[in-house]
Amino acid sequence: MILRPKKTNSGASTLQSMAKNRGSKATILLIFISFIAFCAFVIVPVFAPLPSIQSRHHAHHSHPKKVRRKFEIADDMFWKNGEPFRIIGGDLHYFRVHPEYWEDRLLKAKALGLNTIQTYVPWNLHEPTPEKLVFEGFANIESFLNLCHKLDLLVMLRPGPYICAEWDWGGFPSWLSSMNPSPKLRSSDPAFLKLVERWWGKLLPKFVPLLYDNGGPIIMVQVENEYGSYGDDKAYLQHLVTLARSHLGHNAILYTTDGGSRENLEKGTIRGDTVFSAVDFTTGDDPWPIFKLQKEFNAPGKSPPLSTEFYTGWLTHWGEKNAKTGADSTAVALEEILRKNGSAVLYMAHGGSNFGFYNGANTGADEADYKPDLTSYDYDAPITEAGDVDNSKFNAIRRVIARYSSVPLPSIPSDNEKATYGPIHLQRQYSLFDFTNSSNAFASKNPMSMENVGQFFGFLLYVAEYEARRGGRILSIPKVHDRAQVFISCSSEGRGAKPTYVGTVERWLNKKLSLPEFQCHSNINLYILVENMGRVNYGPFIFDRKGILSSVYLDGNRVLGWKMFPIPLHNLNEVPNYNPITQATYSVFSEISTSRKRLMNKSENTSKEPAFYSGHFFIDQSSQIKDTFLSFNNWGKGVVFVNDFNLGRYWPLKGPQCTLYVPAPVLKHGDNFLVILELESPDPKLVVHTVDEPDFTCGFNGMNIHRM
Repeated sequence: MILRPKKTNSGASTLQSMAKNRGSKATILLIFISFIAFCAFVIVPVFAPLPSIQSRHHAHHSHPKKVRRKFEIADDMFWKNGEPFRIIGGDLHYFRVHPEYWEDRLLKAKALGLNTIQTYVPWNLHEPTPEKLVFEGFANIESFLNLCHKLDLLVMLRPGPYICAEWDWGGFPSWLSSMNPSPKLRSSDPAFLKLVERWWGKLLPKFVPLLYDNGGPIIMVQVENEYGSYGDDKAYLQHLVTLARSHLGHNAILYTTDGGSRENLEKGTIRGDTVFSAVDFTTGDDPWPIFKLQKEFNAPGKSPPLSTEFYTGWLTHWGEKNAKTGADSTAVALEEILRKNGSAVLYMAHGGSNFGFYNGANTGADEADYKPDLTSYDYDAPITEAGDVDNSKFNAIRRVIARYSSVPLPSIPSDNEKATYGPIHLQRQYSLFDFTNSSNAFASKNPMSMENVGQFFGFLLYVAEYEARRGGRILSIPKVHDRAQVFISCSSEGRGAKPTYVGTVERWLNKKLSLPEFQCHSNINLYILVENMGRVNYGPFIFDRKGILSSVYLDGNRVLGWKMFPIPLHNLNEVPNYNPITQATYSVFSEISTSRKRLMNKSENTSKEPAFYSGHFFIDQSSQIKDTFLSFNNWGKGVVFVNDFNLGRYWPLKGPQCTLYVPAPVLKHGDNFLVILELESPDPKLVVHTVDEPDFTCGFNGMNIHRM
């Protein structure tokens, strides 16, 4: 039975009374036994014949018995250590926050009123290459979970293997797509299940001592993620349940999350009491008809109303207006759940950042309708990307939670200080084409995908030749994932030739490109630089290889004889032993011939040729190290590194994101180095400004916000 809490006592009295009701049968039984004992032994002292009851009674008053840790579901409620419990949680992803800021963000989540943290576990971050597992740095999930425990926050864990999350390929490792044959994702394909078994066999045992019943913070573990929106392979789901049980035991609560429609729940849940079925739905929808539907997919008494993704905001793609939702309307929708003893998990409590190359993407009607996500994952959450809480949404949500929390809310921490370090002046170092003499080139008759040459993120340069003749040519690339910049040069001029930019072919606006007539005495070099802008993480087109995935045509004829040159840029949580980007910072490129090491003239500084730029700024004292933002107004498109840390992509020409967030732990006392790969149009003054607030007003072209 669902009772409405009284606002005067924050709903706590209702939960307490239900706890008393749950124990009423045991109390009546105890009184009855005592009465029988009294009747049978009226001559002797009443407790003499019942030493066990006397001993428990005495212990209750003198030495309170320690309550056994137990988290369970009964009477359509959550119970923690025998007391009713309401989950007021929030998603906060450890892999989107610098580890030195984990505690800061968790304390702010607690000040919001949350008692539970929900987080995904991205397989690709932890196993970037086959069987080489990483659990350090941003991937140190055990440290994150122990920190939650230290701060008295419970945890709902979502280990996939698919996570969605607006994260590259929904968390699947990119090397899966280089396997031949490729495993069928999210299915009972034996090849795929074998890989999941290997991964979970390493991952899940780490969580056993961290389960709530074993003394840790983890109260529930999710199986898959919104599977009903994708497929209906029940054998796959059941295999995951069996696998999870084999590692976590039979007492751990497993759960699924699916959209709140009958079709999604029919396909994505497992009937019975083996797995708890939770729901999510659009913020503002009436939650209680959905919670009533949820009960049909859980065993009797096993369906506490829970929205595992209560959306506090929404995601934003490049080229869209920055997504915003109202603070008051969000708070009102949350109260509609809490006022009838419902539970909710805010998605997101704190969004964070898609550092490196890990942002995901969505598609529309077909795979060509491609929409890559921003570097920022602010999500318009109550705790901003930079961890700020002095905002209307945080305060509105906190006021609602305070009315229903069973404990007083902690005081609100201050926002972290921000700083500016003035303009950073950069110098052009080297052209990206200086890497075409690399010894790690791949040769093939036809273009190879990025995965097939082991270049899983970033960029791949394709080079071929075609015959020079009078008149222009028409270039066609039927399938390119995701964005190709095209250049040509005369091959007779050798490495001294400067490629000329002729245009861009984009996956979402795939069009033929007119190549100009080029006066050459020999063949013409054709350069195609392809950027992987993030793998699709949701929907039917999730299998998303990168690079040139078709033949390339000139005037309808196939171009044959290709060389592929990987561009070695490191990703989040990778520390390269050798990387040309690092070397560029110090103006040392060991792979580039000394003939190319020359001063660049002004025209080269502002050319459309992709190039590396570097600069530095000085921080005088450790106390001056603060969060900051890099503003890329007047720049084109590219990737930025600060002190060898991959902050991610910038694209102010497309917008809406103009700035990139720089967490203070990335900076250091003394010289700080900035390296940029600018793909299109550098700022004519070659200056990047540090600013103390984010800016999402760049390049908006009026596109509608895409909602999944």
